[in-house]
Amino acid sequence: MYRNIVSAVCGILISMGSFAQDTGMNGILQQISQNNRQLKAYQSYMASQNLANKSENNLQDPEVSAFYLPFGEHQTGDYTEYQVSQQFEFPTVYGARSKRIEKQKELQELEYETLREEVLLNAKEQLLELQTLQKRKKLEEKRVEQAKQVYDQIQRLFDAEQIGILELNKAKVAWLQEQFELDQVNIRIRNTLLELQKLNGGNTIEAEEVQFFEDPELAEMQTLWEEKLSEDAEIQQLKARENLAQQQVKLEKNRILPDLSIGYNYQGVNSSNYSGFFGGLSIPLWNSKNKVKAAEANLEYNQANTGVETAELYTRFQEDYQQYQLLKRKYEEYQQTFQDLNSEELLFKAYELGEFSFLDYYREVEFYRQAFNNMLGMEKELLQLKATLLKHQL
Repeated sequence: MYRNIVSAVCGILISMGSFAQDTGMNGILQQISQNNRQLKAYQSYMASQNLANKSENNLQDPEVSAFYLPFGEHQTGDYTEYQVSQQFEFPTVYGARSKRIEKQKELQELEYETLREEVLLNAKEQLLELQTLQKRKKLEEKRVEQAKQVYDQIQRLFDAEQIGILELNKAKVAWLQEQFELDQVNIRIRNTLLELQKLNGGNTIEAEEVQFFEDPELAEMQTLWEEKLSEDAEIQQLKARENLAQQQVKLEKNRILPDLSIGYNYQGVNSSNYSGFFGGLSIPLWNSKNKVKAAEANLEYNQANTGVETAELYTRFQEDYQQYQLLKRKYEEYQQTFQDLNSEELLFKAYELGEFSFLDYYREVEFYRQAFNNMLGMEKELLQLKATLLKHQL
């Protein structure tokens, strides 16, 4: 029985060139991407930040001032004056700031994409956990059934006074223990579904929706790293921060240029008046001092930090990739070993024929079951590690 199960599972998982994935996985991840509350909150934050950034490039408010001077000693009529003026930065400043705002928007989008990848990676790991638990549940249900058959068979032997009460009690304890294992698996399935429900914005996900298999083969390490360099949002953020810092340097250089003002002025006294346009500019002596140097220093930091962070990410990537390859080899060794193990049916037949005592039978079958559980756990870890390596594809 278990030989057939192992062969079927392993054939789907590891066979050369095979790749089959149920649309349920992608469908659930798409749901979570749309419904996740953390992602929705960040989208609102992005919208508010984009509007706040755009407001930085607004013109200053126009200024209106008026004078009426009726007091004092004078022979002419009362003096009146009013003017309307508009002050603004040098025109190239607005263009440079607009480009900086675009760079800020690009960075925020990449930050959102990084958060989305993390949320979906967490969701995929939970789905892989659920997949393993579903397999465990089917196995445990079969094991409970087998333990009940053994107990019933020993009960008949006990009733026929062929064995003692101790043997019967051991069989019952074994049956109860298998029931407890099944209960534990059901609890873990419910907890995993609750975690997925939380990630899905409170919307429930049915366990039956998750049915998929993946071929754990990966591209060559360098090929995969080149792909991550061009697609991984966390890596792209580093370049985006560098571009933003570079644009800030350009902005600060433009802000050295003088601010301008234009307006209209009217002056009148004793039926005589003068009116016309005026203009002015500021003298940039103090306000921009050291700002260009500060922006250039920040650019140098971001350029250096890009190299440091990329190297650190590459080291982590190499470690994960090598761990994946090691785990894959161990997993394949487990598979090969399982081909030579006796199934529980053969063990049970040997027990029925009297070749094993109940204690020997139980010890053998427990070893077999624990080994198969270990293989399922290794399969889950292998797929979760692959999901981490391919996070940029989510």
